[in-house]
Amino acid sequence: MSDSTPSIHIGFLLFPNVTQLDLTGPAQVLSRVPGAKVHLIWKNTEPVVTDVGFTINPTVSFAEAPTLDVLCVPGGLGMGDQLNDAETIAFLQRQGATARYVTSVCNGSLLLGAAGLLKGYKSACHWMWRQYLLQFGAEPVAARVVRDRNRLSGGGVTAGIDFGLTLAAELAGEELAKSLQLMFEYDPQPPFDCGSPEKAGSERVARVLALQEKRIKIVEEQIQRVALAL
Repeated sequence: MSDSTPSIHIGFLLFPNVTQLDLTGPAQVLSRVPGAKVHLIWKNTEPVVTDVGFTINPTVSFAEAPTLDVLCVPGGLGMGDQLNDAETIAFLQRQGATARYVTSVCNGSLLLGAAGLLKGYKSACHWMWRQYLLQFGAEPVAARVVRDRNRLSGGGVTAGIDFGLTLAAELAGEELAKSLQLMFEYDPQPPFDCGSPEKAGSERVARVLALQEKRIKIVEEQIQRVALAL
């Protein structure tokens, strides 16, 4: 990066029990955009435990974060606890009001919804949580990446890389994004063809939902409380 390259401040919300790939996938891609300055943002700069048990260190606190060009909210097991966290929601509202792009990966879109940042917008989300976007006035779309004006969203977990490449093209041009895809050898060839509810079949979907039933019920109640207050 030359000294004349304008800085692009890209901030990822980091919270306890985040799904790290929601964050690290697009962060890896977007960090290669010329001028990119990636910030991992939380209430303080103490290590944050992800939903697989290892920690990630925030680089800056809510209070000290710069004005962001890109606000990105990942999802994860801890998403539900953040829905009613006044400090987190206030941070999203503050940064979302001025960011050039307001974005999310996986069920992080529900946090944008809880902050009132998706009303009247189309959005992607993990298939298990997509329907709940309606409660925040958003229009759920079953797609890997969705763009509606300055809102960009990725679907579940691995779609964060697709999202990152899409946003990289917006920020620095399609050729740069294509070069990044080649550099990362992003050429998915999964061993099984069951990565969506439509491909997985109703029986497998039902089994997965049954495994998540308790968690879904808890988060449903949290979503309903927030949606009623909006």
